[in-house]
Amino acid sequence: MNRHLSENVLGVKDMEQQPKARGKRFTLNGALWSLQVLFGFFFAGSGFGKVLLYDGALYAAAPRAVAWYAAVPQSLIVFIGICEVLGGVGMILPAMTGVKPKLTPLAAAGLTLTMILAAVFHIVRGEYALVPANLLLGGVAAFIAVGRWKLRPIAPAILTTSRALQSFAVLGALTLLVFVPTWYTMTNVQF
Repeated sequence: MNRHLSENVLGVKDMEQQPKARGKRFTLNGALWSLQVLFGFFFAGSGFGKVLLYDGALYAAAPRAVAWYAAVPQSLIVFIGICEVLGGVGMILPAMTGVKPKLTPLAAAGLTLTMILAAVFHIVRGEYALVPANLLLGGVAAFIAVGRWKLRPIAPAILTTSRALQSFAVLGALTLLVFVPTWYTMTNVQF
């Protein structure tokens, strides 16, 4: 409760209690959760698109949509995709369930490293237009890593039925909102 001193008409001071405005304040924890979910979904979706390139026909067609795929071996693209999917899921689920929550900043740190390496790759290839996106994604992942490691860490907790159901709901949302549309687009749209 916020306490404010006010004077009445007679000049007597009294304590007034005013409730805090819930929902209107910006918190670091709220910002971290928002970024974790948003970027977790982004990385998982981006990575899933790369994982689908295990299919030779999709890999052969991919350079028409993304030019740098032609410069990278198929197995490396799939490996990067697996890392991004696991990193994206890792930014959300360990923190949400409380089971091994230290995996969340580690996943974010891994994605930061991935984005730094991607930026270096694009600089070497002269693809300077792609570097700002890599730096932005890496910067946000680094912010999440530091935020969840030092500033607002998640305490370990026992896995409850409620948390398990929330995790399955997140995995279901990832599947329906990210994985299925990515799969459909990559297998049914001509590039």
